[in-house]
Amino acid sequence: MFEITMQSFKQIILGGILAYIALVILLRISKKRTLSKLNMFDFIITIAFGSAISSVILNTSISLIEGILGFAILVFAQFAVTFLSYRSDKFTNLVKANPKLLYSEGTYYREAMKSERVLEVEILQAIRKQGIGTMSEVKAVVLETDGSLSIIKKQAGDALSNVEKPSD
Repeated sequence: MFEITMQSFKQIILGGILAYIALVILLRISKKRTLSKLNMFDFIITIAFGSAISSVILNTSISLIEGILGFAILVFAQFAVTFLSYRSDKFTNLVKANPKLLYSEGTYYREAMKSERVLEVEILQAIRKQGIGTMSEVKAVVLETDGSLSIIKKQAGDALSNVEKPSD
């Protein structure tokens, strides 16, 4: 449990360094979008990278080549999803969520909040984090596709043009 051999120590150090270098190279080749957190799929890819690199570093039964292949598959998956999303609205609707309006000009949209599992106290917390002291300063609160809450102040322009409006 508390033992480490010199062989496994060397493999962890060397494997970690080489896996890190390989991951950086693959991410540079695949551009910035691969590590963005614009939607749920992007978030999943980011988590998968972390899991893959830890497996390569700590699991001595996984070779460095297997780990690099795993990284490459994740980069390819991210590329394929964004490629298909860019070209097909149907595919985009399948894999990506739309932003949802949770609050607008004094009205909490309770059904939208319930379906997205967002509490009023969480909305208030997000507003406070923006340094806003009163709801009268807030035009809208939007749950973004990456799960974050965007606060739109009263002087906002057309930032709500693509936000799904609740029916209630």
